[in-house]
Amino acid sequence: MATLYTQQDSNIRKTWFLMAMFFAIVIALGYAVSWYTGNLAVLYGAIIFALLMNIGSYWFSDKLVLSMTNAKPVTKAEAPELYNIVENLSITAGLPMPKIYIVDDPMPNAFATGRDPEHAVVAATTGLLQILDRNELEGVMAHELSHVGNRDMLVMTVAVVLAGFVAILADLFTRMLFLGGDRDKHPVLLVIGVVGIILAPIAANLIQMAISRKREYLADASAALLTRYPEGLASALEKISGYKQPMRSASHATAHLFISNPFGPEAKQSIGQKLNSLFSTHPPASDRIRILREMGK
Repeated sequence: MATLYTQQDSNIRKTWFLMAMFFAIVIALGYAVSWYTGNLAVLYGAIIFALLMNIGSYWFSDKLVLSMTNAKPVTKAEAPELYNIVENLSITAGLPMPKIYIVDDPMPNAFATGRDPEHAVVAATTGLLQILDRNELEGVMAHELSHVGNRDMLVMTVAVVLAGFVAILADLFTRMLFLGGDRDKHPVLLVIGVVGIILAPIAANLIQMAISRKREYLADASAALLTRYPEGLASALEKISGYKQPMRSASHATAHLFISNPFGPEAKQSIGQKLNSLFSTHPPASDRIRILREMGK
């Protein structure tokens, strides 16, 4: 039977897997470009870059996320209700009190980041604090603290950095392939290299999205167990998903960290929009709300 500890161990293994995959992809791309251009410096540079990015993604990715989302720290005096809710839930969940940040944005949303519970951060937008009542806000914060307890935020935050850098490197290596080297040198291998460079960022993003969608369902269930009131989170998700405007700081790199898609509602009538939802970083809010309300029966 899965427990909190097996979930934590699973996410730690997934983080190491992501780091290993990132290292392998970067080295493979570096080797292909190095071989094609006849420049070993490219391979050595790729190895050094992969090592530095793996270390940086583990130790500093939370700071990068906070900077990208324009989140600012908040004190108990500045947001007493939010602080008290997080403090009470942390005690109930047996977690250290995380740092609390606020994002000045009218769209209701929230996220968690950090490499472990001792270095965790939970953040809420000003819009979230304005439209939710206490029970709803408690449900959202319980969801974010569930990410902390399950160590979801470690694998999700590392994915932000690594998936982004794979895309950047693939673009860089593509330019190098076409700017230098002997194009008559094993054309089949050249084609394989180009295809690999094209697919690398796609694969990185698909991994990122798949991890996120599954984590959201699990965090919803954990939040319902923590608060003993699934309706609070269900009602909050209704209000959040009904907001019509995207976040001002919305970014594809950090979208999967938020409790709801920061690019706006899923109103989705066209075939193109339905197809696009397959690649969304979040499961449909309607499904999440239905499951939560079934838990409350």
